Amino acid sequence: MNAALLAAIVFVAFALGYRFYSAFLSRRVFAIRPDEPMPSKEFEDGIDYVPARLHVLWGHHFASIAGAAPIVGPAIAVIWGWAPALLWVCVGTIFMGATHDFSALVISMRHQGRSIGEIAGHVISPRVRTLFLMIISLLIWVVLAVFAYIIGTLFVSTPSSIFPINVQILVALCLGWLVYRRGIPMFIPSLFAYAGLLVAIFYGEAFADAFPLIKTVPVIGWVWALLIYSFIASVLPVWLLLQPRDYLNSHQLVTGLVILSAGLFVLRPEVVAPVIQLDPKGAPSLIPFLFVTIACGAISGFHGLVSSGTTSKQLARASDARPIGYGAMLGEGLLGLLAVLAATAGFSSAEEWSNHYASWGAANGLAAKLDAFVSGGATFVESLGIDREVARTFMAVMVIAFAATSLDTSARIQRLVISELAEAYGIRSLRNRFLAGALGIGAALLLATTQGGGTGGLALWPLFGTTNQLVASVTLLVVSIWLKRQGRPIAYTAIPMVALSLTTAWAMTGNLQHYFADFENLWLLALSGTAVLGLDLWILLEGGRLLLAPSAQQPSER
Repeated sequence: MNAALLAAIVFVAFALGYRFYSAFLSRRVFAIRPDEPMPSKEFEDGIDYVPARLHVLWGHHFASIAGAAPIVGPAIAVIWGWAPALLWVCVGTIFMGATHDFSALVISMRHQGRSIGEIAGHVISPRVRTLFLMIISLLIWVVLAVFAYIIGTLFVSTPSSIFPINVQILVALCLGWLVYRRGIPMFIPSLFAYAGLLVAIFYGEAFADAFPLIKTVPVIGWVWALLIYSFIASVLPVWLLLQPRDYLNSHQLVTGLVILSAGLFVLRPEVVAPVIQLDPKGAPSLIPFLFVTIACGAISGFHGLVSSGTTSKQLARASDARPIGYGAMLGEGLLGLLAVLAATAGFSSAEEWSNHYASWGAANGLAAKLDAFVSGGATFVESLGIDREVARTFMAVMVIAFAATSLDTSARIQRLVISELAEAYGIRSLRNRFLAGALGIGAALLLATTQGGGTGGLALWPLFGTTNQLVASVTLLVVSIWLKRQGRPIAYTAIPMVALSLTTAWAMTGNLQHYFADFENLWLLALSGTAVLGLDLWILLEGGRLLLAPSAQQPSER
């Protein structure tokens, strides 16, 4: 099967999904009105509530949700064959992932920009609010530790990436000051800034050679530096660093997707992986583990946290929710699609692919997953006449940028979640953004550095996929209950919620059987997984009772 043809089919499906299905959701399900009052203007504070232009906020949102997971997940899921992975990325993105992100953004927009955890307390019960915030906090805790460790690993393995990534931070600070303090439109300066970032990529190796000490910094040293940086980013005004940096990253991410797609259509490689492989050596069953393995490549609970944690506080108009909430997830689905194709058509032969994916253990390694995407993507880019090593460097920097934006946003979300819990229980000190941010980063630092020199963060990675999907199912449950009370159709969020709840609970149960079988070594995974599953089932039972019970229509829940 030709990879370019498969890509074209999915591109058309995504375009039709946005044109028709997202319009249907906006008009018939959520009844978006152009004159709706917006939290960003009602509660504008110059820190978290800041109205943003559509293209700026789209860039910030897309860069925040487009982490390393939609690369890693699909790149390992192809061990079951290209067809199941491609089908789930396509169908899951259109009918579940994009619907989830859009609905989380809308419900937060209509609840004063509050997070989905706090809204759960309002829609279901105060107890559920606490339970949901605990799950969210655990998810972000793992994300912070793991992504910091992953970026640190990439810095050590590819020191040439250090210079351009740090140049981007400095340029973003200057860009934020120019835009929000001098009133200069962001688009043109951001293009010059992005051109500077591309130039910095070519000088990355020279910088690393000129300062050889940076090559001696261990992974754990970079973890410290990255999490300290994340704390600073989480307490700074959103306009100073987060918005402009993510906007710059959006240029890089979109450019990367365009170059990869162009290279794919120029090269038109054949997919060398099998169509389907039901019993790979050492792999768990295709169902339900395909869904939690691909994770963010089709649907992600983390996206709902971004939508309700930061993006809803920056929406300038209600009509912007559709291109940002639904449209940006299609961009993430495109990334998942290219990851699938890079990991199945980027190899020179079926034999080479089989050697790389000889077993679950071989494919499951972080280095193997990233290499499948970086090498396969570089093959596509090389077809455009770009030097092979330059292509690999570009791909590596793009992966780091994906991970870094999620790290920034996660730190801010964790601070907001801690502050929400503190406000509910009268802990005045943790309502301070500096203390709340320090607590969130400190906990992640503890996880990343105490378990075998950082391996604890990586050991918890299997929990990420399942916990992430469980958070998405609870988000869809909250939205469905809210829609029911508004007298709106609920099938379009309730059906994905039920399907997601069943598959993820099934997958978590399978994980726990493995963890408890080796409890002496996997006790942390066993206890954490049990806690997450127990909290999730509790929330689903309470929420499900409300969803199934007859209730009177409520005029508004703003």
